Amino acid sequence: MTHIAVIGAGITGITTAFQLHQRGFDVTVIDRQRYAGMETSFANGGQLSASNAEVWNSWSTVLKGIKWMARNDAPLLMSPKPSWHKISWMAEFLANIPRYRSHTVQTAAMAIAARKTFHEMAELAGIDFDHSPAGILHFYETERDLKAAAGVTELLRQGGLERRAVSPEEIRKIEPTLTGNILGGYYTQSDTTGDIHKYSVGLAEWLERQGVTFAYGHRVEAVRAKGDHVEIDTDTTQRFDGVVVAAGVGSRGLAQQLGDRVNIYPVKGYSITVHLPDEASRAGAPQVSLLDDAAKIVTSRLGADRFRVAGTAEFNGENRDIRADRVQPLVDWVERYFPNVSTEHVVPWAGLRPMMPSMMPRVGRGRHPRVFYNTGHGHLGWTLSAATAEMVAGHVAKAYRPQSVKIGGSMLA
Repeated sequence: MTHIAVIGAGITGITTAFQLHQRGFDVTVIDRQRYAGMETSFANGGQLSASNAEVWNSWSTVLKGIKWMARNDAPLLMSPKPSWHKISWMAEFLANIPRYRSHTVQTAAMAIAARKTFHEMAELAGIDFDHSPAGILHFYETERDLKAAAGVTELLRQGGLERRAVSPEEIRKIEPTLTGNILGGYYTQSDTTGDIHKYSVGLAEWLERQGVTFAYGHRVEAVRAKGDHVEIDTDTTQRFDGVVVAAGVGSRGLAQQLGDRVNIYPVKGYSITVHLPDEASRAGAPQVSLLDDAAKIVTSRLGADRFRVAGTAEFNGENRDIRADRVQPLVDWVERYFPNVSTEHVVPWAGLRPMMPSMMPRVGRGRHPRVFYNTGHGHLGWTLSAATAEMVAGHVAKAYRPQSVKIGGSMLA
């Protein structure tokens, strides 16, 4: 049986392992953490959001970033400390501005394609991950932002997404707990939310029962692609028929060892999990998932007693420090829009989004025929992972033994 290693046990690595296993491969997942989903897949915003598929490659984003450089609490913070990696990444980011429209359309289409497979995997594995089909509501407080959202909506429509404009009165009906001077918004009923960590762990545990091997607590020290195999050094050296690199921000260094350039930059995002210990807080927290475009903040209700609030983008290298001045705006946001929610019990978190300068994930073969990538999803790893896992598993299957398998009634090549 063909033995494939997957480096990384986050959401992209776990879903990749699922798709490879379903195609009949012997799969080993390697991760330096002791459990699945312990890094960027631990406490993200929770949104499975085709409605958030707009890429960031635009002059408006660049101008906002420049304006916000002097503010520690800004939604987008660029550290002024230079590095060749940051400079090269930013140069490629700017070079991709002409592709803003096409990449947004492609990302929306990919996000929609991911939905069916995502649900099929969850149903087959029997995962409880606080899934909510309540939809996602984008809201706006200025005419300028609302007008800009109309243009984004048209691009999302070209990608196959239906989201409808809603008035302030409709917004109050959709989410009665939301306060503030809201001028309007857009509601995407087909988008959903859930706990990415619970999903990752649940799927990994199911795969382990099916025979997939998980090598937790093993840091990959080196990887080498030979003529007919791949060697991976952890505490020992193991030989595999092929490898899929799904290692988040670690993918760039592994790709360099394999002779490939995967220009991922670690973009730090923050979240808080607001625990809802009393009835007033539970009643005062929203059920519908929200996206405040001006503040770049997203929310998800995770079961009865947890409220996840996430946002911000910090370009500061591979730095996992949780800064109080970056967490406080999330707390302030909750208190502003949901005054009945207690913020006494708040758990902060920070994770590094693996972001390509094009804002498009790197999926497919590397330079060596036994090397593959599924990485660089940026802020949409949770949303896109089911689709990109299918894609990369299809590439692997084609390379080793072309075939199709049937999962939940759909044929996967």
